Amino acid sequence: MKTFFTTNRKNLFDKMNNGDVAVFFAGKAPQSTADSHYVFRADKNFYYLTGTTREAFILVMTKYEGKEEAVLFIEKPDYDIEKWVGRKLKKEDAQEVSGIENIQYLSGFEAYFNRLIYSTKFDAIYFDLARMQFDGETTAAMAFAKKVQDNYPGLQIKNIHKQMCELRMIKSDFEIDEIKKAIELTKNGLEAIMKNLKPGDREYAAQAEFNYSIMKNGADGNAFDTIAASGENAVILHYVENNNVMNDGDLILMDLGAQKNQYASDITRTYPINGKFTDRQRTLYNIVLKAHDEVIKIMKPGIPFSDLNKKCSEVLAEELIKIGLIEDAAGLGKYYYHGVSHFMGLDVHDIGFREVNLEPGMIFTVEPGLYIAEEKIGIRLENDVLITKEGSEVLSKEIIIKPEDIEAFMAK
Repeated sequence: MKTFFTTNRKNLFDKMNNGDVAVFFAGKAPQSTADSHYVFRADKNFYYLTGTTREAFILVMTKYEGKEEAVLFIEKPDYDIEKWVGRKLKKEDAQEVSGIENIQYLSGFEAYFNRLIYSTKFDAIYFDLARMQFDGETTAAMAFAKKVQDNYPGLQIKNIHKQMCELRMIKSDFEIDEIKKAIELTKNGLEAIMKNLKPGDREYAAQAEFNYSIMKNGADGNAFDTIAASGENAVILHYVENNNVMNDGDLILMDLGAQKNQYASDITRTYPINGKFTDRQRTLYNIVLKAHDEVIKIMKPGIPFSDLNKKCSEVLAEELIKIGLIEDAAGLGKYYYHGVSHFMGLDVHDIGFREVNLEPGMIFTVEPGLYIAEEKIGIRLENDVLITKEGSEVLSKEIIIKPEDIEAFMAK
């Protein structure tokens, strides 16, 4: 496994120039309240390069005159602290996981960094400076980059996010296998939901069935917060309260995914709570399913990413006009108001460029939906799709999706 992380670092070194330094931070769990903190999740770029998931670790990569070196800074084991918070990673364990020979303690990081700069060998310092919003959260990398600018005003600061996107967009066989494991856990969890769905329960009962199934079978946890949206709640894209009563005759939209060995899955299914679709629900469901299938049909190397949503919108509009829900394509936005696809991998919304053509090794979601607020119906169907040399492969094809198959399963 450490070969994977060694290869990832080598691939990044190949994108760096002579005289470059790259610094990556695992991050820290933010405080939630009083002395409690949110569950820590390591920065996924940091994990991609080191294989470690421990808090506060730092990776430094240097490239100079043909020499490429990685140094991993870890917390120093301290028995008195470990009695309270658990055991720290030892140097030999960090070496075994990451494949990095030079392991040092965090207490020496700033002195090490200053020696690098003082040597005058290095021209630019790279940090991952990606920010989702203009006023978004300041990461450890951003805070340290500002400190570097203040302390070394002549030093050039660069953003390495572009290079990380280029690497992570194309999945290796190892990564594909990990994602398949996460999908299999999600499949089992969805089957547990279908077996136990019944009117009168609250939405969180379905969520609990999923969580129990994936955790007892070895998941790291959830890839993201589960959406269990029944009835009118399903028209809210990121509904996460999951506390309403599930009514007889309504649908429930389940958008969820297990995480396995840091890799995500992202699946959405929409089920009839009582086990049977009404005629209207089935009509709308089959329209969403048709859009789903038609998008996957065009997925192959060379196709622009933007073509996926164009195809989805085209199919949905055509079908909604047929049933009289809209008069023309301009009316589709009332009932379909998100994109049909995103990258998927270490992050459920994985990093990558939207202005690309599809390439072998890329993994995308396909998730068309219809949200009819006046009828209290929301339907979304989502699978995870790998681009291959020949076309595409639905990695989650074993998770049943046809309405007749769902009804038959729920009737058992």
